Amino acid sequence: MWDIFISALPKLLEAMVKYTIPLTLLSFTFGIIIAVIVALIKFLNPKVSGIVSILWKLLRLLASFYVWVFRSTPLLVQLFIIFFGLPAIGVKLPAFTAAVIGFSLNTGAYASETIRSALLSVNKDQWDAAYTLGFSTPKTLWKIIMPQAFRIVLPPLSNEFIGLVKDTSLASTITIAEMFQISQQYAAQNYEPLLMYVEVAALYAMLCTILSVLQHYLEKKSSRYMKGDEN
Repeated sequence: MWDIFISALPKLLEAMVKYTIPLTLLSFTFGIIIAVIVALIKFLNPKVSGIVSILWKLLRLLASFYVWVFRSTPLLVQLFIIFFGLPAIGVKLPAFTAAVIGFSLNTGAYASETIRSALLSVNKDQWDAAYTLGFSTPKTLWKIIMPQAFRIVLPPLSNEFIGLVKDTSLASTITIAEMFQISQQYAAQNYEPLLMYVEVAALYAMLCTILSVLQHYLEKKSSRYMKGDEN
């Protein structure tokens, strides 16, 4: 039994390095970029008029619709639509690209609401004070609001990142040979499904534990800076 466990380990680690980690990093990076853009669209209410006002309202509706769609449907279904469904209309994507798109859009939808909530939690007096000092809206947002919102949003976004690590196992359903699919292949070969699934679960747990320790460190550093600002 241990021979099977040890023989599968290099392949599982290879799949982790080749697919699980890159999928997580790329998807989270693109997801956060999408999330920040969507959150700002829904958060900001610029004083515009005429056609610009109509376009801004339309943009906000589209942002809300995007968030609603990806928060209201299962991630697995989203991956299937992107990889298996889009070829029906002539859009055929490589499995890895489809997975990154699916995970990024899903992450962006959830993270955008987290970021928007963090922005809303910053006291409105901060805006008034900045405007009194002559700051523009972009400068106020970048220099004053965003740093405070970052400290608030760090824990939930860290949890989102850790959750994404586990969600990458769904990439196996669209033919990506990440850790979970490799474990399935070994289970089919050696008829030891319990052993293989426990092994891959242990690797996911190890990776998530490392990230949890890093999250705790970042939160501690952020909290220390916050306390320093208050003094």
